[in-house]
Amino acid sequence: MTQFFDSLETRSKATRETALMAGLPRQISHAQTHAPAFAALLQGIDGAAPIPRAALARLPVTRKHELLERQRAARQSSGDAFGGFSALAYGACMPRVFASPGTIYEPEGTRKDYWRMARAMYAAGFRPGQLIHNSFSYHFVPAGSMMETGAHALGCSVFPGGTGQTEQQVQAMAELRPAGYIGTPSFLKIIVEKAAEMKVPLPTVTRALVSGEAFPPSLRDWLGERGIAGYQCYASADLGLIAYETEAREGLVLDEGVIVEIVRPGTGDPVAEGEVGELVVTTLNPDYPLIRFGTGDLSALLPGSCPTGRTNTRIRGWMGRADQTVKVRGMFVHPGQVADIARRFPEVIKARLVVSGEMANDSMTFQVEATGSATAHSGLDQRISEVIRDVTKLRGTVQLLAPGSLPNDGKVIEDARSYK
Repeated sequence: MTQFFDSLETRSKATRETALMAGLPRQISHAQTHAPAFAALLQGIDGAAPIPRAALARLPVTRKHELLERQRAARQSSGDAFGGFSALAYGACMPRVFASPGTIYEPEGTRKDYWRMARAMYAAGFRPGQLIHNSFSYHFVPAGSMMETGAHALGCSVFPGGTGQTEQQVQAMAELRPAGYIGTPSFLKIIVEKAAEMKVPLPTVTRALVSGEAFPPSLRDWLGERGIAGYQCYASADLGLIAYETEAREGLVLDEGVIVEIVRPGTGDPVAEGEVGELVVTTLNPDYPLIRFGTGDLSALLPGSCPTGRTNTRIRGWMGRADQTVKVRGMFVHPGQVADIARRFPEVIKARLVVSGEMANDSMTFQVEATGSATAHSGLDQRISEVIRDVTKLRGTVQLLAPGSLPNDGKVIEDARSYK
């Protein structure tokens, strides 16, 4: 049996890029027509015109908090629970509606493998004709359904274990003999420990697809020592599958149904390959056509292709949160303000705001990588200081640094204060 889910995984990068960029204007046109929120957000954009990747960066980024705000406003004004982002209406075309913390509501459509999870399951070693023990939640959030519909599309049966009831989970695994587990890695560890305590062997549980929380190498190795090969995937309730791990264990390979960019936090500006930034995703799902959706998660692109032969771009995985908003002397300071300050000075390559001291007695240092000589920088710190006060309404000192001095960790605001 082939090691690839389908031929899309091994097509040339040029073929993939052509296909994605051909699908993008169709998705934009569809969203403008069927999703009122995008009719407003993309007003003036010609959805029928070709949009190369470079032009994609000129479209607005919609971040999760903005989606939530629009949903809340629309519930009060028009009764649209989805805030104008869904192209579906209640009824046969939307069999389920889910709720994520916030509360953000997500529609589920009827297409086979709606959340596109089968690809990640296949990469984790699951195959048609197997039983999968699914321990993701089946109520409120879509995680359980995301995995179940993917398993069904793959040709697998599912035991809907959900969360909790650890002893019953162990009993079901022992008696039904599933090929593996899907759920959070921490709950799998709990189940394995409970099985050992109960002296119940689980010989068929040899693989796992985990998500929803960090999967550190220590836990991966702990499971491996007990005969379970665990692989992770990165997905969200808004977007479905974004990226998945392969047996190479060198980053996560992007799903074939999304367009991914890494942008500087607080902006929509793509960063150089390898630089850490916010993951922005455009999905080609026509039912919930999110275009340049800011996940709020930090990651970075990896060079080259996966050693397994999959040719799609890889990311380093989840590296923290991009929303680094802080409160300084009673005023909120946002990553977008740091970007706004830096944009006003062509010689600035990169900037980071460091907040130090103690709460109620804190200070701001604006660290700047700048091009040119020290002579060329004459007066630059003073000019930047004035803009800092103009933009943030706070005073801050400026520290000029040589190019390459700031760490590549995606931070544009560092909260280094003491909270003792």
